[in-house]
Amino acid sequence: MDTNNKGFIGRIRSVGWGFAAMLFIGGILFWGAFNTAMEFTNREEFCISCHEMKDNVYQEYRNTIHASNRSGVRATCPDCHVPKDWTHKMIRKIQASNEVLHKILGSIDTPEKFNAKRLELAKHEWERMKKTDSRECRNCHNFEGFDYAEQGRRSSRMHQTGLNEGKTCIDCHKGIAHTLPAVEQSIGAPKDGATPEEFHPPLKPEEAKPEAADKAPKS
Repeated sequence: MDTNNKGFIGRIRSVGWGFAAMLFIGGILFWGAFNTAMEFTNREEFCISCHEMKDNVYQEYRNTIHASNRSGVRATCPDCHVPKDWTHKMIRKIQASNEVLHKILGSIDTPEKFNAKRLELAKHEWERMKKTDSRECRNCHNFEGFDYAEQGRRSSRMHQTGLNEGKTCIDCHKGIAHTLPAVEQSIGAPKDGATPEEFHPPLKPEEAKPEAADKAPKS
């Protein structure tokens, strides 16, 4: 019995090869346009196209080593805040729709409003990077690639201590590209800022990495 008309090829023949070719080409064009749009939003120029970013965090970033250094290698906004792999990138883009909403609402459209929310915004980003084991930092930096002999004594000691304790980049490197929120030190005038524990929270036992447990001193 002839079953060609019941198969995939048969269905294509029933609608016509020309129509199928048009669908195929249309799919390629749609996918290309979609990815082009995604990459357009992954540029520094796009990130600072709103004055909330350009007048606040971008000005802070310009004076850091991530923007200007002896090697000329720059880490721009998307390098630190947008995942590279497609799945996590799409998730991050969906989450960013909330930022569009607050742009419309004018939640941080003045320096005063921005600074009032600085701690809250920073904590959201610290939490995200903590959960991902500083994934975006590791696009350029990685413990396994460190040559401790080439680092300063303090940096070398702290990096090795962090590795042994199972810490991730953001545990120690908050404020590496942007001004830190005010710190509440319980002295002088109230600052309504972050507590020292918020900057350097104690490591929970379940957060310790396997290699850190292996290197822990045996009793």
